Amino acid sequence: MNADWHDNTPIYRQLKSRVVEMMLDGLLKPGDALPSVRQIAADYQLNPITVSRAYQELADAELVEKRRGLGMYITEGAREKLLASERARFINEEWPAVIDRMRRLGLGAKELLAAVKENAKANTGGAA
Repeated sequence: MNADWHDNTPIYRQLKSRVVEMMLDGLLKPGDALPSVRQIAADYQLNPITVSRAYQELADAELVEKRRGLGMYITEGAREKLLASERARFINEEWPAVIDRMRRLGLGAKELLAAVKENAKANTGGAA
């Protein structure tokens, strides 16, 4: 996790997003412990309340669970729950903007698919 915070979003939300990304990327798996609030606060020079707020939002979403005296742990099914919600968010919030941009640029589905195939070839050394 890097410590590059930006000003347009509260830090606790940025921290929560980074933990979510780590879950989606498979870096944090069910049963894994999150670093302690104190450790994150010290490592990234954050107020412990900021870290606690991020962790509480993850707990409220049932992505992590608190184990008394042990800390916070990733729950079973957290990644699947995240995938479902992130896919829905992408389709409902981000995709309409992509379609709008494509329309403005005069890009059709065929052109876009051709560009995707070309990009895949370039990234795999032509073996796509």
